[in-house]
Amino acid sequence: MSQSKTISKSLIWGTPRSLMLYYGIFAIWLFTTAMHIPDGYLSPATSIIMFIIVLPFWVIGVRKLREKMTSRNVPLVALLAAFSFVIMMFNVPLPGGTTAHAVGGALAAIIMGPEIATMAVSIALVIQAFFFGDGGILALGANCFNMAVVLPYVSYAIYQSFSKNQPTTSKRRIVGAALGGWAGLTVAAFFAAVEFGIQPMLFHTANGTPLYAPYPLSVSIPAMVIPHALIASVVEGLVTALVVVYLQRTNQFALEFVKKAEIAPELSGFAKWRALWIGLAAMIVIVPIGLLAPGTAWGEWGTEQLSSLGLAFIPEGMAKLSGLWSAPLPGYDLPAIKNANLGYILSGIVGTIVIGIVVWLFTMLVTIRKSEAR
Repeated sequence: MSQSKTISKSLIWGTPRSLMLYYGIFAIWLFTTAMHIPDGYLSPATSIIMFIIVLPFWVIGVRKLREKMTSRNVPLVALLAAFSFVIMMFNVPLPGGTTAHAVGGALAAIIMGPEIATMAVSIALVIQAFFFGDGGILALGANCFNMAVVLPYVSYAIYQSFSKNQPTTSKRRIVGAALGGWAGLTVAAFFAAVEFGIQPMLFHTANGTPLYAPYPLSVSIPAMVIPHALIASVVEGLVTALVVVYLQRTNQFALEFVKKAEIAPELSGFAKWRALWIGLAAMIVIVPIGLLAPGTAWGEWGTEQLSSLGLAFIPEGMAKLSGLWSAPLPGYDLPAIKNANLGYILSGIVGTIVIGIVVWLFTMLVTIRKSEAR
């Protein structure tokens, strides 16, 4: 084996041990930021495969949306999509000086079912990627699979195992919501870690140098899963459980919709969800609290920033793909606004408005086709 190949292998697999320790610590610092995958961290082949995998779930989601929802339910879909968007702006500090966040996919799955939740969270992720550069365009399939498919489906399965044949006021539903939210986000983090970890194994130069994400599974899995399981997933479970408690007291129809689609009219209208809309508005106002968490969100890092953080080399493929898309409002920053807090709030408002418009147009398109079919 040539000297250059030996050096490259040591960068990936950790020989000698001192390099493994160094890169392991740095990888934990890198991977425990937000779960959004930027362009350049996954190979184009991986990104295409992930898009193909998530596509059937989008088709199923559209069918469920068409089957269960009407134009009168647009506010509910918009509310949950906007909730997912805003809660992802709240950064939670993690050990190592970085951040993570909840997603809100568990709550959407409990109220609307995992199929429609996939569409709501996917819309939020698409808007984040295109408008704010939070997550890559090429990596959109992977991000949607992790956060809009794995999270809602896992969360809902656990919630259902606790709530089956239970009244809407049962405390088992609260426990199921908490555990479902925690497990859903943790499993989503695991899948993201696997997507990262297989890159150096499958995609590298002739001398073994990684072309994309450089860390193996032995580093990426603990680096992603442990911090999420201990902190971010706890937030996801807690938020989900608290909203379920609120719905048990004020809007029990919302906890029966998945099994009784005929009660959809009971869910429509702003009045039934007034408190949660007000809560969403309050979250947007206080969203700059997320800026207090130390560290930079992973979706904002470029290759130059990675170099300054201590990465020994920038993989060739990562360097080529990292600038694939220039978002108009990168990092939730409004260039015309000097105050960072105000800019973050306005970004939340802009994102919420765009989500409302997109959800309204999309749902209207689905219901029009539904009406024509009749």
